[in-house]
Amino acid sequence: MGRRALVTLTATSAALTAFTLPATAATRGGGAAPAHASQGGNDDQAITLDGSRAFPESVAADRHFVYAGSIGDGTVYRGRPGATTLEPFLPAGQDGRTQAAGIKITGNRLLVAGAFSGRFFVYSTSGRLVAAYTVPETGEQTLVNDAAVAPNGDVYITDSLRAVVYRIPAAEVDGPATGAHRTLRVAYHLPDYVAGQSNGNGITTAPDGTSLIIGYWYSGALYRLDLTTGGVRRIDAPPLPSADGIVRQGNTLYVARSVNNEVTELRLSAGSTRAVVVSERTFPGADTTTGVAVSGGRLLVTNSQMDTYLYGEPLTSPAFTIESLPLR
Repeated sequence: MGRRALVTLTATSAALTAFTLPATAATRGGGAAPAHASQGGNDDQAITLDGSRAFPESVAADRHFVYAGSIGDGTVYRGRPGATTLEPFLPAGQDGRTQAAGIKITGNRLLVAGAFSGRFFVYSTSGRLVAAYTVPETGEQTLVNDAAVAPNGDVYITDSLRAVVYRIPAAEVDGPATGAHRTLRVAYHLPDYVAGQSNGNGITTAPDGTSLIIGYWYSGALYRLDLTTGGVRRIDAPPLPSADGIVRQGNTLYVARSVNNEVTELRLSAGSTRAVVVSERTFPGADTTTGVAVSGGRLLVTNSQMDTYLYGEPLTSPAFTIESLPLR
């Protein structure tokens, strides 16, 4: 993707709208590694997605399965931990799911963000639709991007084109699989949104369980949202332009940086008011690394080929993959 513009697909047409990339964005997959970044080693493994339009924007894992979502057509793929191939689990277009961005697992529920379609889906892990959600009709563009699950089971969702965080109560997430259609409800408003840019993206809970950490794609800033007071404060951390998917292990954050083709590891301070970069990791063939997850002591990173999807260019590789790296 390099320094080229990001583009969005509107929910109602195939029109493309340009967004300017951060000035510090790195070159696309296959280019040189960022300074001070570690290259992949011999223990790296590739997991292939069995689909011609997989474009895996996201990845999630629990002890039973690894999941990936296709922004190309909405297919959700699944395979056992350690498998070398993920197979289609939820087919493209089912329930109106034409795109899939962030994916999360909570208990026996699978959460799927619908990207530019403005949709969000809650499934049982057996594949039944619990409920489908749509953003409020405001006339604004939307990019329903990622989700985090609070300790009480409530789900919080980012919208990169609207300065809000949506909330789905735990009772609805854990309710019967009726396939109900509902409207997403705004829980919080976010600061520092830049019009016409992709803003709030990756989201996770903070170690204290009472706040959320949200990464902004365009500015690279990290924010802490206090779920008790609703206050939002910027975390003291170096900017991470193209910050995309985020996963947390203890007080360590792993941030997939899509345009930079790397995963940045940060250490959070007590209270999550500061974050220090511990390492920057890349690997040969990294190709628009939009998603990250941890599974069985390994780091899973998507090679989404997002640039070829957005611009309709020839594929970098005919095989869509997720890279499995040693966690340390």
